[in-house]
Amino acid sequence: MSHISRVSCNSPVIRLLALDLDGTLMDDRMVIRSARVRRAIAAAQERGVIVTLSTGRMFDYTLTFARDLGITAPLICYQGGLIQSPDSDAPLYRATMSPALVREALEWRAQRGYHLVLYADADVFLDEQQHPESFYRDMLGERLIWVDAFAAVLERRDPVKFIIFVEPDEAERVVAELRQRFEGRMELTRSHAIIVEGNPLGVSKGDALQRLAAHLGIPQAQVMAVGDQDNDASMIAWAGLGVAMGNASRATKAAADWVAPSVAEDGAAVAIERFVLDEKRR
Repeated sequence: MSHISRVSCNSPVIRLLALDLDGTLMDDRMVIRSARVRRAIAAAQERGVIVTLSTGRMFDYTLTFARDLGITAPLICYQGGLIQSPDSDAPLYRATMSPALVREALEWRAQRGYHLVLYADADVFLDEQQHPESFYRDMLGERLIWVDAFAAVLERRDPVKFIIFVEPDEAERVVAELRQRFEGRMELTRSHAIIVEGNPLGVSKGDALQRLAAHLGIPQAQVMAVGDQDNDASMIAWAGLGVAMGNASRATKAAADWVAPSVAEDGAAVAIERFVLDEKRR
């Protein structure tokens, strides 16, 4: 059930709408199946609202969804580590991690035995396979490269981030363990039920959304963000109107102005209809 917590009846007109992908626009099947969600996004754009996708996924993967939805605005990828227009090869903003810091994280991983995946430049590198290849393609995209060791990758590529696959019930413990060792040197977040991420220090969806809004000349009060996982909390907190999905994490709901129905109930569409299209409040 949705509820209002901090939304005024006289909320400003929304000019920039940032939407998370996983758990917000699409469920575990990794496709946007909802016709209602598609109609709401199209209607928002027809009214002149700038719509962007804000995701932890890489640019090429996100671009497929942007084109499918007719989105032409700069996209926020890699948890805010990249802002890039769909029709451009040059990013508006890009952040990378220190190779030395990634090497330290790899040493930690070797001690703990976790399944780590490294993102560098525009590719995804794996040094072991614990799942069928289809799992990795669904979760990570098509630009997968298996290597014997990550050391050679760090010698010639700029690391963007790393992810660790975990069991859902161990994710919070893994985040806490990483923070104990790397706090103040990298950003750590849970971005999926089975994924914990390490990103460059200062990188977040909230920071990227603020950068994009400034680039577009749109004030904070006219920005709306919708998401579900801990990695969405920063952009939901920063946006003039922050919306958490009904299936959102506790941290994301705590940061939100309004909680929408779940992804299974077309929550993103309900939020867009209510606050962007100004349809009958429910």
